[in-house]
Amino acid sequence: MFKSYVETQVESLLAKLSQLKVEMGKVIVGQEAIVEEMLAAMLAGGHCLLEGVPGLAKTLMVRTLAQALDLDFRRIQFTPDLMPTDIVGTEVLEEDHGTGRRIFKFVKGPLFANIVLADEINRTPPKTQSALLEAMQEFSITYGGVTYPLERPFFILATQNPIEQAGTYPLPEAQLDRFLLYIRIGYPSAEEETRILSATTGVRQPVVGAVLGGLEIRQLQGLVREVSISDDLVGYVAALVRATRPGDGGDGYVREWVRWGAGPRAGQALILTAKARALSLGRYGVVLEDLHAMALPVLRHRVLVNFKAEAENIGSDDVTRHLIKAVSRPGGRL
Repeated sequence: MFKSYVETQVESLLAKLSQLKVEMGKVIVGQEAIVEEMLAAMLAGGHCLLEGVPGLAKTLMVRTLAQALDLDFRRIQFTPDLMPTDIVGTEVLEEDHGTGRRIFKFVKGPLFANIVLADEINRTPPKTQSALLEAMQEFSITYGGVTYPLERPFFILATQNPIEQAGTYPLPEAQLDRFLLYIRIGYPSAEEETRILSATTGVRQPVVGAVLGGLEIRQLQGLVREVSISDDLVGYVAALVRATRPGDGGDGYVREWVRWGAGPRAGQALILTAKARALSLGRYGVVLEDLHAMALPVLRHRVLVNFKAEAENIGSDDVTRHLIKAVSRPGGRL
């Protein structure tokens, strides 16, 4: 039986998506789950916040992704003296040498790119953070009363260091919510660390080839919306999100340890990223495993524990893991 043109195109896109993971694997050792979460955020049309101690290849991971995509890439190193105009752009006075007339011309800043690495975002003051987050939400920048649209795809990957707190400006919860996923990068395993040392201390330098372009990524983002999810799973997502709220749910663990639960945006993010994960694995329907795989990075910054929980070293991930076990799954199973 002959395949239709659309089926052939979809298979070609999915094959390139698989090749993208292979290209990233030339440089990034292990961290398959982290790469999967980054790709899910990109395919869902959202942005990522990466957190990890220094030396865990956060910046390298983003650079490698940018190399594997035929897109415009910019890196912004956030510092305490960085101003909004440093990232958005500014107007400069230019003179027409023919007429002698002077005009103001807008010079675009580094945010006018497809992939932007916002390195150490918590080191810059709130007004500069707000300028970045406005661009993330609106996909446009307004300067001098003129709105400049940002070219799609537009993907922000911000990093922050959880150790140092002196001289930093933590993102408020409302701004954290603008990130689709909050990804934590942990230490590699013993076997992975041995491979890292072998691969990075020799003369061989891996070459990462560009696999996907902007048009193909936009097509994949469109396909994500077409991935199916059953009504039962949508109801499960709603129940899981509502269970994070101390005032709505009847779960004693949540009432004891949670200050604020997740809003409806968490449910939207969970469904979209689960669809993206399913598509990246070659499936056209969401299964329960997809929802559970994306629950931690989706809810990590949207469930706020109370001071008592912090004192007992109980975090939002602990609450999410508890609810995954406690909330009834489709079919009435726990």
